[in-house]
Amino acid sequence: MPVVFNKNIDENTILAVWKIEETEEQLLSGLQLKQHELDFISSLNNGKRLLHWLSTRVLLRTMLNTSEYIDCQMDEHGKPFLPNLDYHISLSHSYDYAAVIIGKNRKVGVDIELIKHKIKSIRHKFLSDIELAQKQIGDNINGLYVCWCAKEAIYKWNGRKGLEFKQDIHIKPFKLKAEGNLNALVDLPDGTRELSVNYFKTSDGYMLGYVVA
Repeated sequence: MPVVFNKNIDENTILAVWKIEETEEQLLSGLQLKQHELDFISSLNNGKRLLHWLSTRVLLRTMLNTSEYIDCQMDEHGKPFLPNLDYHISLSHSYDYAAVIIGKNRKVGVDIELIKHKIKSIRHKFLSDIELAQKQIGDNINGLYVCWCAKEAIYKWNGRKGLEFKQDIHIKPFKLKAEGNLNALVDLPDGTRELSVNYFKTSDGYMLGYVVA
């Protein structure tokens, strides 16, 4: 499984993406799993879901550069965390890729998506009319995916259920590029916060967005 993208965002935050080329057996050989984890993956059956779960854990282990067992759990909101390490993490996967971001002192969120035309049919579900009126979003598939990845990354950064993409996360006007950033206003229970989201499009048609704050 080659790491195809590795970025030290700052001295305390790292993002990595890697292409899933291994079999289930090859990925399992790179992990130390407890019985409850083996029971969980047995419920996934074979296929992409299993490969995604395994690949994010192998990538996490690679990034932490350890041969020791890594206890990666999910809290009551579905947010991954490391009970034995005081780090923030976020995981994502789409088709042939897995992405992991680790923050030592700040919360993080990441999302990767394969770009497909069908996103146009659901754009009104996650974007407001004001957002869709922006020329770089409206009918632009890349713009729509930038917004989706940005909102998904923010949702994961927040790590709490109840945050609505359309009602609570508002994308401010931005200049669409192959790699860039945008700002979003997020309505949280303790007030509105402005976050900066970085994004980039891969050469083989994926969009990735991440936030560190």
